[in-house]
Amino acid sequence: MIIAKSAAEIEVMREAGRITARALDAVSSAVRPGVTTADLDAIAEDVIVKAGARPAFKGYHGFPATLCTSVNDQVVHGIPGGRVLKEGEIVSVDCGAIVDGYYGDSARTFPVGQVSAEANRLMDVTKRSLEAGIARCRPGMRLYDVSAAVQEVAEAAGFSVVREYVGHGIGRSMHEDPQVPNYGKAGTGPTLRTGMVLAIEPMINAGAADVRSLDDGWTVVTLDGAMSAHFEHTVAVTEDGPLVLTVAG
Repeated sequence: MIIAKSAAEIEVMREAGRITARALDAVSSAVRPGVTTADLDAIAEDVIVKAGARPAFKGYHGFPATLCTSVNDQVVHGIPGGRVLKEGEIVSVDCGAIVDGYYGDSARTFPVGQVSAEANRLMDVTKRSLEAGIARCRPGMRLYDVSAAVQEVAEAAGFSVVREYVGHGIGRSMHEDPQVPNYGKAGTGPTLRTGMVLAIEPMINAGAADVRSLDDGWTVVTLDGAMSAHFEHTVAVTEDGPLVLTVAG
């Protein structure tokens, strides 16, 4: 069942989103060669806790950290730890915060120092695919209009869309109905209505779409070892169009 949110609920989610965005801003400022993924995790947790919120991921189904930090060929759900970031790598950082029982969820991929032209292009295309999906979040559109928009941008650039992991509804639970695939047929799926809130999160691979999970039970990597990028926003469907909740302003 897709749960529509009231204007008051969306405002609470907006605060959770602002805090999530501020945590990612702090992480962005800290990403450089020599920093560990655990360092980034501590920075994000400090921002969230000092804002009076709770980290959304820590303890979720046993996940041990505030952030998911996924480096290079890691697609999603990487566990922060002692890994030292190196020049030329990219790191996808997924973050969430809870305010008064409501969730915000967002992800960005950052370059570590100077990266290759292909890595920059992958990050740019993934971000643009997210923006294309967000633009379809309007009352009367169909859910897979969002999905198709993401897929079109990614595949037009020669990249692949991960199938096994998708976006989702969000509210009092991190994951609510509906699932929001990053691929699909335009004009199909549930009709979008005012008050729906979606976490749209393209995970785009430079190589093939195939992925596998590592033995830690969390980290997902590309099967061919190619780089992957991940961008995400929490977005409310409103009468005035899409409202991105996970921005700091």
